[in-house]
Amino acid sequence: APLAWGLLAAAVVTALTLTLVLSGPATPPAVAAPRPLVVDTGSAALPLDRLAERASAAIGAAGAPRLRKGTHVRSWSLGMSQDAPPVTLPEERLVRWRPDGSRTELVVATDPEHPGRPVLTDRGGAPRLVGDGHVLLDRSHPPSWSDAPPQSPPPRDPDRLRAYLTEAAFTGTPPTTPELLDAVATLLDHWTLGQRENAALARLLSGAEALRPAGQVTDRLGRRGQAYVTDARGVRRMLIMDPATGAVLGLESTLTAPDPRYGVRKGDVLSYSAWMR
Repeated sequence: APLAWGLLAAAVVTALTLTLVLSGPATPPAVAAPRPLVVDTGSAALPLDRLAERASAAIGAAGAPRLRKGTHVRSWSLGMSQDAPPVTLPEERLVRWRPDGSRTELVVATDPEHPGRPVLTDRGGAPRLVGDGHVLLDRSHPPSWSDAPPQSPPPRDPDRLRAYLTEAAFTGTPPTTPELLDAVATLLDHWTLGQRENAALARLLSGAEALRPAGQVTDRLGRRGQAYVTDARGVRRMLIMDPATGAVLGLESTLTAPDPRYGVRKGDVLSYSAWMR
């Protein structure tokens, strides 16, 4: 029977050091998945309200970024099945919009932690190995306009931004902190924020319940950031933010309890996305 591959909790998912051998005698093993990020021992934790102050102060700085529709993101996902071990699916996605409302979308299979090595993908219905940088999707889309989040521009006011993210989260009620972080990921998969939007988001997150500062961390692209974590329903989410501008650099989710049905263990990374300009 064909494997039913999916994404755990609709998220980008990775495992600690899982190795997969697909059916077939000639199929090579998959590349090991990245390990979870580790907060620097003894590093100073920056409270979110102070980070929000820094983000606001950076609005008038020379070269401060402006809002741009489109995204550039690297992600690691875990294909899940009860019939086989989890498999790591690293991708890079670049979406650019034109003035007429049309857009281009480029997706390649690549893992910056293992440059030049084969990359596993499940595009096409079944897992297979492809070369690093293999183009999975290169498509142009016709003009598209929408006034609904996350297609509409995000507000620059924290209260209005909360309402925007609530609508983008499709919860129908004010989102919990984990739901809010998931909505932030949805936003960043559609928009590259400017400094005013960074400041509004930092101010909004500074009031989120149970989102606590953890210290400094180096993300999977080698960038230094401040980590903020929250735990809920067996999953720990770690938000990584630029300490000077408040820009979101990445979001990682890890298991705090095992799930034997899918062969994942406590401490396995469930999701990771790294956003770039």
